[in-house]
Amino acid sequence: MKMQDVRAMAKRMGIKSFGKSKGELIREIQRAEGNFDCYGTATDFCDQLDCLFRSSCLNKQKKSGQAT
Repeated sequence: MKMQDVRAMAKRMGIKSFGKSKGELIREIQRAEGNFDCYGTATDFCDQLDCLFRSSCLNKQKKSGQAT
């Protein structure tokens, strides 16, 4: 998901995005959704099945070489 999309989502949820990184903003959205604010921290497994960012988070970990 592109930063522009994340900012638009945050705006719809009433979250201010100015000065926040993509990861910080996604974690704030996760909290607002009622999920754990864990974007970018999963290693091998994520049990947050309803999180909108689950697939991009796990893909991010694979690309960075942190997940096996």
